[in-house]
Amino acid sequence: MADPLAGMADFPLPEAQRRALEDAIEQQQVRDSLKMYNGLVERCFRECVDSFRRKDLESSEEKCVTRCCEKFMKHSSRVGVRFAELSQAAEQQVAAAMR
Repeated sequence: MADPLAGMADFPLPEAQRRALEDAIEQQQVRDSLKMYNGLVERCFRECVDSFRRKDLESSEEKCVTRCCEKFMKHSSRVGVRFAELSQAAEQQVAAAMR
């Protein structure tokens, strides 16, 4: 995993504070991941499962869940790439402004 504090090289922290901050960031990332996963499960379940006659999903429900998950993952990937692009552009602007 990348160092979440890498951009703070100009603001050094004592080691204990740095570890505490890294732990807090990691915990928040875990919470965010679980929230995203739970949202995906809820959305795809609501959209795709409409009968409870059997304990297994029907073929059409299974296909719907697969499409829903694939669509969500593609969207999440696209958002992540765009976020990285915007972050990099913002960092470059800050660096240029500091010169």
